[in-house]
Amino acid sequence: MFAPMDLRPFAAAFGTVFVAELGDKTQLAALALATGARSKLAVFAGASLALVATTALAVAGADLLARAVPARWLERAGGGLFLALGLWTLLRPAPPDDHPPPAGGAREVHAPSDR
Repeated sequence: MFAPMDLRPFAAAFGTVFVAELGDKTQLAALALATGARSKLAVFAGASLALVATTALAVAGADLLARAVPARWLERAGGGLFLALGLWTLLRPAPPDDHPPPAGGAREVHAPSDR
């Protein structure tokens, strides 16, 4: 009924998505939501379902796109996009510092307050 699963695409997809999502805005959003939520399980379930839903859309879209564009060109386009984004990340100017040091060059150290 079901063919055995080829573990190579599974491992490639898991490894790629896992590494790509580390420190990603999605993970940071889940972290922020979890800090204020009473139910961490609800945040985990919601974020997990969202990732599954977006992945399902990508896989379904890939199937439709693969009918019109050869797989080799899709792989090249994906690889090129990752390279371009990586180069852009490495070469873009640093954002301005929101909190410049005070006039003497040293940063002030504040003790934690009892808020």
